[in-house]
Amino acid sequence: MFEINARHFVFPVMIAVACGPSRDELASRSSEVHSDWPHYGGDLGGSRFSPLAQINRDNVDQLRVAWTGRTGELRHDDQPETSGPCQQCHMSDSKFEATPVIADGRLFVSTPLNRVVALHAETGELEWEYNPHIDLDMSRSEGFVSRGVALWEDGEGASGACRRRVFFGTIDANLVALDAATGDLCGDFGTDGLVDLSQGVGEVDEGQYGVTSPPLVIGDVVVVGSAVGDNRRVEMERGTVRGFNARNGELLWSWDPIPRRPGMPGYETWTPEAARRNGGANAWPPLSADAERGLVFVPTGAAAPDFYGGERLGANLYSNSLVALHASTGEIAWHYQVVHHDLWDYDIPAQPVLVTVVRDGVEVPGVAVVTKMGFVFVLDRESGEPLFPVEERPVPASSVAGEEAWPTQPFPVVPPPLHPQSLSPDDAWGVTDEDRASCRQQLEGLRYEGMFTPPSLEGTLVYPGYAGGMNWNGMAFHPEGRVLVTMVNRIATWVRLHERAPGSTSGNQLGTPYSMSRAVITAPSGMLCAPPPWGTVIAVSLDSGDVLWEKPLGRVPQLAGVPGAEQWGSIGFGGPIVTAGGLVFIGASMDDFIRAFDVETGDMLWEAPLPAGGQATPMTYEINGRQYIVIAAGGHGRLGTTQGDFVVAFALPE
Repeated sequence: MFEINARHFVFPVMIAVACGPSRDELASRSSEVHSDWPHYGGDLGGSRFSPLAQINRDNVDQLRVAWTGRTGELRHDDQPETSGPCQQCHMSDSKFEATPVIADGRLFVSTPLNRVVALHAETGELEWEYNPHIDLDMSRSEGFVSRGVALWEDGEGASGACRRRVFFGTIDANLVALDAATGDLCGDFGTDGLVDLSQGVGEVDEGQYGVTSPPLVIGDVVVVGSAVGDNRRVEMERGTVRGFNARNGELLWSWDPIPRRPGMPGYETWTPEAARRNGGANAWPPLSADAERGLVFVPTGAAAPDFYGGERLGANLYSNSLVALHASTGEIAWHYQVVHHDLWDYDIPAQPVLVTVVRDGVEVPGVAVVTKMGFVFVLDRESGEPLFPVEERPVPASSVAGEEAWPTQPFPVVPPPLHPQSLSPDDAWGVTDEDRASCRQQLEGLRYEGMFTPPSLEGTLVYPGYAGGMNWNGMAFHPEGRVLVTMVNRIATWVRLHERAPGSTSGNQLGTPYSMSRAVITAPSGMLCAPPPWGTVIAVSLDSGDVLWEKPLGRVPQLAGVPGAEQWGSIGFGGPIVTAGGLVFIGASMDDFIRAFDVETGDMLWEAPLPAGGQATPMTYEINGRQYIVIAAGGHGRLGTTQGDFVVAFALPE
């Protein structure tokens, strides 16, 4: 995990109670008409597509601010006293990345400090708020962030309090259930509305284990992954994914991405010692699901630690994999690994998306994932087999004692890579001669034999960088044209291993012979050394696998007035949505704007300033005959965008 300063196996799992609901029950309870936005990704499959077309290509330039809501996140008077100076310091580590969801005329949104607020969908007025009083002195290597909440309605005719619930996970490792009508805790869930997620995952370091993405609710099962602070030690917290009963919080099943015992499928891809003690491989992005098939799609990350794998030799299943679990039991239906023996922090960083691919005139159900490497993998939804060609290609060997890099890695042939696959000193970029010379010198001093060059003692160029390529921004799928839309960052980074003194217990990657350091490669001016465009929006056809268009996204404020800067784009965090009106809406960029593009041509049709950075994915809904486009605008402390606590809605003039 990183953010800028981001086969058919039946796997034996721990079953805590009797089996949950059947596949048919899951499908019937999850069937919905998605003219609203009831899930983080619009629907359970994460398509981020809306059938609404009131706002379209012909009138999008008339969009105006309809209302602006506030979450109260900048208010600190109701936070408990802290033992340190952090009443304000969290802002430098705060990232408002949430996407609201809607039900009963209310928008529900979570804030970086895990407040949850309900806003009136037509006015933005605050209707209620819940504040868990997160400790502001908490040390958070991944920062303060929450990307959203999940909704559930009791389908068994229950009435009264907590008939509809808001579920969310906190950065201090609680799964919380709130009454959607009032914001009160649902006392019949867990212990007084809370389930402690820090139990059963090994030794937990304070502030390093929690939840940053919304839970997934399929039928009456609440499924939740975890965010784990990277690179601390070998025996980090386990990346366990769990399913809970939505009514009472009872644990239904638990799945550990690392097979711990001999005889488990995948156990042979680890050393016995690593299978016993290594942590990580957690699923920190949002999950998605297919209710009809009763499957949950889990994107996993790297096992611990990220940049040295000598303590976990082997391919390391099921890290860096898309894993389909049976929603009722947590058993594996299939898996596909996108990086073997990861040494680059190349997690699957984004929500999987359910898609349709046409083969010989027949629609084939698929699931797509984007990666930090700039690859798009499109897999058969029922088998996990690739729907487009993928080649295992040789990659460089490690030069570090004790390390054994995997000799090949999977490269999709179609669609083509959405990120450049190489970077040489001759490619060094800079606004000035001084910048270019510095960037060239930095690149010349690093080991680089193409993508998947292992970390080294002299320093290795990691390009695409460990922030992507694609990150949690993810993608949107337009079903009418079978078009995938995503945002791509182009950032060069470096990583260096350092021999640890005998007996030393300081530094990171504890339990290995090496600590590590890493950074983004920048010029003296602070600009990136990788050539622009640094941020782009890209559309890909799933009929042909071709790139349909690519456009720079946003502007770097510091380069205002520099000739050509409008074509360089900017780093961004925040994904796209697509609508039946033929539009792509996205914020993400450093210049605090939201924009609309034509989904067919990529032409930018509209842009509007936001009161703070839009480092979040928008959503859309219609109420009383009026369509709204809504985005959280609160900025990103590590990216340096304007910070705030705004939720902004746009609509056509009444």
